[in-house]
Amino acid sequence: MWLNSGVWPSGKYKVRKHSSLWPEVLFVLAFAAAVWFWRHKSGEGKEERNQPPTVETNLSPVSGTSSGRQSRTSAPVDVSTTRTNRPSAITIPAPSEIVSDTDAVNFTARPPQNVFEAQLALARQAISPGSLDGVAGPKTRLALMAFQQKEELSVTGELDASTKSRLLLATPPITNYTVTAEDLTRLQPVGKNWLEKSRQNRLDYETILELVAEKAQSHPNLIQRLNPAIDWTNMVAGTSVTVPSVERPPVRGKAAFARIHLESRTLQVFDENTNLVAHFPCSIAAFAEKRPAGELHVAVMAPNPNYTFDPENFPESAEARELNRKLIVPPGPNNPVGTVWIGLDKPGYGIHGTPRPEQVGRAESHGCFRLANWNAEYFSQLAWVGMPVYVEP
Repeated sequence: MWLNSGVWPSGKYKVRKHSSLWPEVLFVLAFAAAVWFWRHKSGEGKEERNQPPTVETNLSPVSGTSSGRQSRTSAPVDVSTTRTNRPSAITIPAPSEIVSDTDAVNFTARPPQNVFEAQLALARQAISPGSLDGVAGPKTRLALMAFQQKEELSVTGELDASTKSRLLLATPPITNYTVTAEDLTRLQPVGKNWLEKSRQNRLDYETILELVAEKAQSHPNLIQRLNPAIDWTNMVAGTSVTVPSVERPPVRGKAAFARIHLESRTLQVFDENTNLVAHFPCSIAAFAEKRPAGELHVAVMAPNPNYTFDPENFPESAEARELNRKLIVPPGPNNPVGTVWIGLDKPGYGIHGTPRPEQVGRAESHGCFRLANWNAEYFSQLAWVGMPVYVEP
């Protein structure tokens, strides 16, 4: 009947008011497309399919060095969780806008001159803006807000004059990295599906650009812009690559607790006096019901973990339904949980690295909290088994 909306039950054609539904249908489709596009760009509706809920490792769990430390039960200090709107696309700055004052001998400490230098200065204080890219995006704004609150400045999220006066570069922003034969030897393609990945000996870097970018905590696009003359598909050992000079403060002791803000998608670490020690953007679960809340604790820490693929956790995957068996995926930076697994005392949940650091800060996981590999590794040096982790809206 509905296929012939102009025909009445008697079989006679009659004139009906508003017989054409095309304007309404087109409006609904256009609205749905706009919503999908917005969610896709903001990361709200994207759920990555290879994010696991559990990990197995061949290594003994790394225990904390703070045996006897009492768990902190008081509420963490209030750090702004304002979620900033994603700005319009901004072109990554040209090398001429980035490379400056590379003479380490004659370098004098100074305020950052642009967004890239501000990102670098923040990262050097363990306040991560995500992958360094020279773009004034929401992760950079949140990092600036964390720094401003730490320094008791007006919390604006902007690189204003008072912030510049405190956020100093003590050494040149740029350095050189020399590609080694070992760097090139470790490169290997990553399998396209779970079965192929499980048959590899390691899930290492696929390209030299990926390796250099991760070592420099940078977006690959920035590394390419800094090195316009380099042919990344024909790299040889001994090649000198221009990269940001990122040196974070050495870890001098364990933290007291960590705090995860679901709204801002950040993980912050504090000492026993509630001073901010580190700030990282993190990804959270795509669906609200998968997001834990309240007080959790670090249960286990495993560097360089492997990963158990369980098809029961991927009912939407045709490959999982066909395999119908568990697979062990080897370690490496392109392992689904990256280079570090920090398990929490809620079964199936943890804080870990990722093979795609540029995408950190979205709502896309199956429930775990995902950091860039370099941030997960730094956090693992601050954490200890039993450390409280407060998850808040």
